Amino acid sequence: MQQINPRCAGLDVHKDSVWACVRVDGQQFTECFGTTSRELLRLGDWLSGQGATIAAMESTGVYWKPVWNLLEDRLQLMLVNAHHVKQVPGRKTDLKDCQWIAQLLEHGLLKPSFVPQRPQRELRDLTRQRTQLLGDRARVVNRIHKTLEDANIKLASVATDIMGKSGRAILDALVEGKLDAQQMAELVHKRMEAKKPLLREALSGRVTDHHRFMLKSLLRQVDELAALIESFDSRIEQVMSPLEHESVRRLDEIPGFDVRTGQNVIAEIGTDMSRFATSSHLASWAGMCPGNKRSAGKNYSGRTPQGNAWLSGALTECGWVARRSRGTYLAAQFWSIARRRGQERAAVAVGHSILVIAWHVLFKPGTTYSELGADYVERRSNPDRERRYLLSRLKALGVDVGLREPAA
Repeated sequence: MQQINPRCAGLDVHKDSVWACVRVDGQQFTECFGTTSRELLRLGDWLSGQGATIAAMESTGVYWKPVWNLLEDRLQLMLVNAHHVKQVPGRKTDLKDCQWIAQLLEHGLLKPSFVPQRPQRELRDLTRQRTQLLGDRARVVNRIHKTLEDANIKLASVATDIMGKSGRAILDALVEGKLDAQQMAELVHKRMEAKKPLLREALSGRVTDHHRFMLKSLLRQVDELAALIESFDSRIEQVMSPLEHESVRRLDEIPGFDVRTGQNVIAEIGTDMSRFATSSHLASWAGMCPGNKRSAGKNYSGRTPQGNAWLSGALTECGWVARRSRGTYLAAQFWSIARRRGQERAAVAVGHSILVIAWHVLFKPGTTYSELGADYVERRSNPDRERRYLLSRLKALGVDVGLREPAA
């Protein structure tokens, strides 16, 4: 087999140990190291001393990150998907693992994963942690819903957002326990004036000291999380480069996007689209495309493949938001697919379209989003095929229709 990397190393990374194997000009050397900073620096010295110029490791949890951070300036590193490094039966030990990785790397059989530069990795940490905090806040709000239901307070049945201005005023009044249902209904914003009779009925529950304690604690937790999220927003704004800010501004023009989503997408894929040959490569990497499992001429599964869960989650959320946009191609695409395949699949499909649009917007500097219109599909459709489809639908409904050309 052809030797692609004659001076390479394979690393088997664990929480407390790193097994290293160097293959240089047909010779093989192995040694075990710790995972402290001093041990990892010693690993770098050992790899350099053995003459290795490139090293590969599996993406095992977060344990690969300190190894990468300390060695990325000393030699070329390659992070590979653990599923791509299948072990030969009977070879499962740490020593054999590092030797197997080195052997695969030597013959060029490993496909590297995308690992961005340090500034983008730090931006990723910020956006991902902010996403976690937003999820924590949503879970606390759900606990507030449960506490209100336990007290038979039906605020959520009347107010769209119990954490809005009017809802928060009522919640604070419930915690104080000094106002009755009639008085609390007067705290709402004037836009909810017509709902006051319903509010008086909804707020007539049985609130005990236990419920007030729970609500007070949960509201304090919501405020703390909101302050923490705001601090992450500020930090993200500070660390983003002018090019990243400009890219977010252009992505914000796409239906379904907002500034936070644009920041999340930029943190995951960056601004340089040359690393993804086409938009299809990016969609495959993100896990936002149909799967392709075929054998003997049969399709076994079209399930979307595994990809970047943070990116695919943000794009699917964009798909749900885009369905509400008026007069847009993405909204028309969502409802067209939803009628045939369901709304969940439609959200993923629209998320894929949004990612393709984002790739084109970012691929060439200065490119902006251009709306196609809700009737774009109809304008490009085949009239004869559309006529046959509608006739078949009418026939399925038991309606016999004859075609007649309109008078000139």
